[in-house]
Amino acid sequence: MTSKLLTSILRHHLTKKTNLNHLRRQPLSTATATATALSDPQNHEETSGITMKGVKISGRPLYLDVQATSPVDPRVLDAMLPFNISQYGNPHSRTHFYGWESDNAVEHARSQVAALISASPKEIVFTSGATESNNISIKGVMHFYKEKKKHVITTQTEHKCVLDSCRHLQQEGFDVTYLPVESDGLVDLEKLKAAVRPDTGLVSVMAVNNEIGVVQPMEEIGKICKEFNVPFHTDAAQALGKIPVDVDKWNVSLMSLSGHKVYGPKGVGALYLRRRPRIRVEPQMNGGGQERGIRSGTLPTPLVVGMGAACEVAMREMEYDEKRLSALQQRLLNGIRDKLDGVVVNGSMESRYVGNLNLSFAYVEGESLLMGLKEVAVSSGSACTSASLEPSYVLRALGVEEDMAHTSIRFGIGRFTTEDEIDRAVQLTVTQVEKLREMSPLYEMVKEGINIKDIQWSQH
Repeated sequence: MTSKLLTSILRHHLTKKTNLNHLRRQPLSTATATATALSDPQNHEETSGITMKGVKISGRPLYLDVQATSPVDPRVLDAMLPFNISQYGNPHSRTHFYGWESDNAVEHARSQVAALISASPKEIVFTSGATESNNISIKGVMHFYKEKKKHVITTQTEHKCVLDSCRHLQQEGFDVTYLPVESDGLVDLEKLKAAVRPDTGLVSVMAVNNEIGVVQPMEEIGKICKEFNVPFHTDAAQALGKIPVDVDKWNVSLMSLSGHKVYGPKGVGALYLRRRPRIRVEPQMNGGGQERGIRSGTLPTPLVVGMGAACEVAMREMEYDEKRLSALQQRLLNGIRDKLDGVVVNGSMESRYVGNLNLSFAYVEGESLLMGLKEVAVSSGSACTSASLEPSYVLRALGVEEDMAHTSIRFGIGRFTTEDEIDRAVQLTVTQVEKLREMSPLYEMVKEGINIKDIQWSQH
């Protein structure tokens, strides 16, 4: 009886006429949506917009948030697919062919990641991402050497996971020095040198800042750490594949890497651990002892292969990408500055990754600007902290005033960004800033020559 009922239900579903309307593809971009709507009036209602989280836009926005995440390069996806479909063995299975081929793929990926940072494959440990790598580095080193070392040095502009790991150590009784940065976002090397103590167990400085894109003087910091015989850790998630990275020139002992910031998949990262002189860490996860016991857990072969392929592509195309992104960055900056006054670049322009442009717009309310730029995917800071309405702690560390910190927009330019997208972003940004300034009494006063800082505001 049960089988007859199931057969009847199945036949009903197979013979029922399928409604294909909901399967229509969404337009790929704003331009595509507009063109489709104009050419096909009958479908105007279906193609005129996308509504998500209460916001309606005419099509998928331009993507200029590459520091938050990058799209997977099609070549990376091609390398990953076989390990999702046919070569699905557990890389830790030692008794059969499926395990062996997956293990070979993992080791090949390890060598691809190592080559990009001029390291040995034996020094690469795969993790779930840069956040895990940062936690292993900071907590793992200090826990391992806790009998002799009680002090960590980092900067005020580090990623949240570094700062929170340091706060966790403080709760355990360790001392942490949070170095201030200069107005351009760079570390004062003399202050770093002065902060080193006999019990300093680690210096952690981010290579490329995720919000303002400044590149720290890594070789100089490495020399100071070598001089004082202190291990040097860097969060290089935003540097990998974007700028030349050499673990020996930088003299780093530990380096955190991420897959999805280099056109690879999300959910995979790596940790560089120097072998000579050897640096030791206490594992933060217990289990089967994979990755030399440092990071237990079955490795996700497709993701690892994807990260390896992304590193190989980056190694080949880094120089070309840099020249192209540099031209796009200048096109964006000049396009906005030619039409707007009161535009400030946050962070150094001389020591900066070319794919990042963090701008503040005077006399504009930041959240209103972001909401007005619905057709451009940008952010006001780190994706990890953008849920907060507080001004960016990175910009505050640079000494940026609160009103200007509130108006900052981070534009992230990537490998697949086009000139047309940059021009469209300029147009939309200029239009929205002008619209908001028209409603701003402060901007009206400035145009009349009144110095706002001289005004004594009364409270009612």
